[in-house]
Amino acid sequence: MTRTTPPRPVDVEAVFPALSAHRRTATRLHPRHGVAKAEESSVAGPLLWPADEPWPVCTTVHPKGTGHRLDDVRLKRRILAEARGRDFSDEERRVLDAITRGQHAPDLRDEDPLPLLAVAQLYARDIPDLVGPEGHDLLQVFWCPFEVHGPDRTIDVVLRWRRSQEVGEVLTHQPEPPVAGREECVPTPCVLHPEQVVEHEYLGLLSEELQDAIADWEEGLLDEDDEDADDSSEPQGYDTYEEYEAAMARARAEEEYEVDYMGDLSIAPGWKVGGFASWHLTDPAPVDCAVCGTPMPPLLTVDKWECDGGSRSWLPLEDRDAADDPDAIDPVGVYLGRGLMRVHTCPADPTHPQRLSFQ
Repeated sequence: MTRTTPPRPVDVEAVFPALSAHRRTATRLHPRHGVAKAEESSVAGPLLWPADEPWPVCTTVHPKGTGHRLDDVRLKRRILAEARGRDFSDEERRVLDAITRGQHAPDLRDEDPLPLLAVAQLYARDIPDLVGPEGHDLLQVFWCPFEVHGPDRTIDVVLRWRRSQEVGEVLTHQPEPPVAGREECVPTPCVLHPEQVVEHEYLGLLSEELQDAIADWEEGLLDEDDEDADDSSEPQGYDTYEEYEAAMARARAEEEYEVDYMGDLSIAPGWKVGGFASWHLTDPAPVDCAVCGTPMPPLLTVDKWECDGGSRSWLPLEDRDAADDPDAIDPVGVYLGRGLMRVHTCPADPTHPQRLSFQ
């Protein structure tokens, strides 16, 4: 099934023509639960990895045997999904109670090489905004699932670019670490439904004049909503608290969606390739290449949400009847930083070291 982002509620470039100089495309990946093939783009799916090429490993010295078993993480998610809307069975409760963080690989020393976790595989034929070294059509993304790396104590991301047509025999048994530092570092296997959309630059990076104009326009929209509101009705009494709660739920559902630049007209939420970086939790910070100084746009954005309450206009049309379904809103189960991580690469030379940013 394809995924289709609804048209933006407002043609923002018609309102602010200057924004045409601040547009960029992004490819929303729309991961959804499923098992892909090695010849397909995926999250946490099998990779088109050559059988004669060593699997990447983490060689940093850090605790590697204590955490959550990957098999346990996947089993827990499966039980929670199957039991959604009902009570756990006695057997499900017993299994869930037995799933704990612990020293599950006691023989794994801190200095031992640890297989990296396969996170994503992206083919350029599926993802128009994927730009890598010339002639390379496949990106494979790995990370060490322990947030202990570098001065910021984050995961360590490794990128592998390759020419897919040069891969011969594919590795069938693909290694993975036995444990992860947190459950939220383990992605759920997903197939992808790539879709290219248009984004506009983060508000705080626009000129002050344009920021002020957008703020005035948004305030005008709020004033219009206030004028349209009907406040003439008398407050209604309710016999029970349950009746009151039901009435409030109906009222919330009938509320007109308030359009704003940041939530609806600027940067798409969710996993994506390309596009702009959002700086909604911190001030904007430069992300420049350590080798040549070139500004580095985001290559891959890893987001907890497909959309949230402030960006629900981005929810695909095909998922509108499942707007409260965790499989549609949080399909991958990954939560890094404060919910969002970006991998930035150098547009002048994609082989230069990548950088990470978090929000």
